[in-house]
Amino acid sequence: MSLFDYKVSDLHELIHKKELTVSDLVEESYKRIGQVEVKVKAFLTLDEERARATAKLQDEKLSSGDSRGLLFGMPIGVKDNIVTKGLRTTCASKILENFDPIYDATVVQKLQQAETVTIGKLNMDEFAMGSSNENSHYQKTRNPWNLERVPGGSSGGSAASVASGEVLFSLGSDTGGSIRQPASFCGVVGMKPTYGRVSRFGLVAFASSLDQIGPITRTVEDNAYLLQAISGLDPMDSTSANVDVPNFSSALTGDIKGLKIAVPKEYLGEGVTDAVRQSVMDSLKVLESLGAEWEEVSLPHSKYALATYYLLSSSEASANLARFDGVRYGYRTQDAESLIELYKKTRAEGFGDEVKRRIMLGTFALSSGYYDAYYKKAQQARTLIKKDFEDVFEKYDVIVGPTTPTPAFKIGEKIDDPLTMYINDILTIPVNLAGVPGISIPCGFDAGLPLGLQIIGKHFDEATIYRVAHAFEQATDFHKQKPEL
Repeated sequence: MSLFDYKVSDLHELIHKKELTVSDLVEESYKRIGQVEVKVKAFLTLDEERARATAKLQDEKLSSGDSRGLLFGMPIGVKDNIVTKGLRTTCASKILENFDPIYDATVVQKLQQAETVTIGKLNMDEFAMGSSNENSHYQKTRNPWNLERVPGGSSGGSAASVASGEVLFSLGSDTGGSIRQPASFCGVVGMKPTYGRVSRFGLVAFASSLDQIGPITRTVEDNAYLLQAISGLDPMDSTSANVDVPNFSSALTGDIKGLKIAVPKEYLGEGVTDAVRQSVMDSLKVLESLGAEWEEVSLPHSKYALATYYLLSSSEASANLARFDGVRYGYRTQDAESLIELYKKTRAEGFGDEVKRRIMLGTFALSSGYYDAYYKKAQQARTLIKKDFEDVFEKYDVIVGPTTPTPAFKIGEKIDDPLTMYINDILTIPVNLAGVPGISIPCGFDAGLPLGLQIIGKHFDEATIYRVAHAFEQATDFHKQKPEL
């Protein structure tokens, strides 16, 4: 049996019983990468030398009889827009192809404190802009369930690496669904925490009011452990929230009797396939059998979410990506005769098509004469979308619906039609606009492709989401299915 058929708590026990070493775990990870990476292409950079050295040090600590934390020695992958000191961080862009950070992101420091072992950096859509992983400058990651299909995006490498057993868990980032959508496509568990729950210091910014780092794992229990490790107030991030971090794993009781679930009719409407709709209805029956109650509700302003998101995120991106100018770090054109030409040619040569598209859209929305008509109007719509969630949460504990309207689509199927590609995030985007937490868990299959159930909670109430997700997971076996690579 592969070591990656175990939960974190099982591996922790084996390590402390001396039946397993950290070096065994790390070697198992690289062995699996050697077997499947040529097909999946989840990693951009591996950190083998440092990972093996860290594993050796940790084994020495264990032999001295020290009791270590639950995540001690566990192999993890990190999305390539989270900076790692001395380990190349590219955001899957040509413009950062040789960027070697001089500091660690706060979440990476927290992983080091928890004594995990970083295996490498994971592929993504360039600057996290995309829903399919086809926008990476370096390679296209493939879905482990069907290598002709996309793994989702932008955290496609993060989800594919976990689904294919290359690492135990990974970190992704979610701006409009970029953790939950690939988790759904790859049949794993992906949590977007409340905005401010996890520090963004060291996350290369796409849209600062929407971005949030979160965990991708095989089980809900593992997800709760990892979120526990990376959460908390950070003085380096002014948007980091000063709220207590509960013990998320203590919420995994399996008891959801009397829980009130809202099911938005907008989330089961046009564009959602029959198979996806049926998987949600079947999931609701499971939750009902466990003692929960559900009712249909309306989130009336959801129809404006897509337009609102693309105006706001592109506007923030146009400001955030202005720092990549060829002057201070990153790629610089070799063919410029003036400063303005340096800026123009560096960006023209360094950014991919999707990044340029969003920068141009955002610059237009922020320009004089259009600001009130587009950016300001989008901010007003965002407030209405947030109010919809607040109104529903006055009566209900969680909101449940599909994560994506369809299963994973074929590579190349939508890349030339950006509007169709954008619609793929229609069910996840409102969660980011409102800043509330949401998780995707496996809930079924359509023609051998995984489907995801999305559970959305109140601000800073990830514990209730985990309680519902864990109860559902224990009553089903979708999370036990594995792709045959």
